[in-house]
Amino acid sequence: MPPSGGLNVPLHPALEDLGSRTFTSKTTGKGKASFQRGGRRGAAVTVNPYLDNTPPAPGLAAGPVAKPREPRQLQFNQKGKYIQQGNALRRQAALEAMKKRIAEQARKAGMDEIPSDKNFVVEEPPDMEWVDQAYFAEGKTYDDIGTESCLVVEGEDTVVTDLIQHPIPIEPPQEKLVPAPKPMFLTKREQKKERRQRRMAELKEKQAKIRLGLMPAPPPKVKRSNLMRVLGEEAVQDPTAVEARVNREIAERFQTHMSTNEERKLTKEQRHEKLATNQDKDAAKGIHMLIFKIPSLVNGQHRFKIWKNAEQLALTGVCIMHPKTSLVVVEGGEHSINKYRKLMMNRIDWTQNVPSHMPAKATAEGGVPAEKGPAREWLASESESLPNNQIQLLFDGEVKIRAFRKWLSRVCDTDREAFDFLARSKLESFWAQARSGA
Repeated sequence: MPPSGGLNVPLHPALEDLGSRTFTSKTTGKGKASFQRGGRRGAAVTVNPYLDNTPPAPGLAAGPVAKPREPRQLQFNQKGKYIQQGNALRRQAALEAMKKRIAEQARKAGMDEIPSDKNFVVEEPPDMEWVDQAYFAEGKTYDDIGTESCLVVEGEDTVVTDLIQHPIPIEPPQEKLVPAPKPMFLTKREQKKERRQRRMAELKEKQAKIRLGLMPAPPPKVKRSNLMRVLGEEAVQDPTAVEARVNREIAERFQTHMSTNEERKLTKEQRHEKLATNQDKDAAKGIHMLIFKIPSLVNGQHRFKIWKNAEQLALTGVCIMHPKTSLVVVEGGEHSINKYRKLMMNRIDWTQNVPSHMPAKATAEGGVPAEKGPAREWLASESESLPNNQIQLLFDGEVKIRAFRKWLSRVCDTDREAFDFLARSKLESFWAQARSGA
């Protein structure tokens, strides 16, 4: 094997016998050079694999044939092509700059301390799921399926038995949401007829009891209009005494009527009990949650209305007050939630900021400490203008269970404090959502 060349590439086998050839130059009239091969004169011509051996076309001289040039068409750029490319590059650069600016603002605000979704690492699946561990023998894995004594299906330690488990039937939740059938509404004419028939039946029953002696006959109902007809001779003899007696009877009947109404009226405790019962029935149909974002709660009246209405409507939740953003989370029955939504979105003027005249006790109950230290100076900014203090509804929907057992108010000076407090109820994502748009 001859030595390889400079690029460590061996010589082609067809070119290995060129060293044994002798070349002789002989000038002819045509100026052509002829050479004589080192072999016999009639030897076969060796084909060079590195040259184009395509035979020339008829009528053309023999020689190397150049590769034909492929035609190229003119391509014209449309108007504004490079302008659009430049605009796209500028938009991309502006987007990157905006991302950096938002990240810098979040870092200054302390939001960089809040963990993001990237920090949560998905754990690898276990070697064996817990639901399958009871069916495998000790030391066996999924790789041993198919071998003997891999699964424990017989014996005293097996969980496979000949018993059939019948789960307790659970009523579907849709049945408790079915509204009660509404009573039939009567027209005015039908209402009068029904009242007339009912009163006639009561009168006949009363007359039958009087006729049988079960109850005494009532005294005649004397009025000023029938005074002379009922008490004819007596009224003529002493009209002044008769008129006084009639007036006294009229007053007694009125007093009896008013006392009967008062007896039927519910007491204060009964009204509260009835309201609480209706609120419990409303909450039993499903728990609804509202989450509001309010830029500022420096007005004490706003804090008092938030707390007092939540207490009256039997709502649970929390009001988180922060120097930059405040968050209100309420949960309860559908009826109470609808009334609270109207209060927060329509009735309260959030741009109003007036000095608070509430007593210290009411302020403390509303969640704001009566004594304001240096860390709570931002809550006492009653002279601050609030033209852009607009409420925003972040979430409105139904949840499975309550996240809070009562109404709470919390003052948080840092994002980390508010984030950790909401993380106990698994609502920390709403704080990140509120602060990201702050």
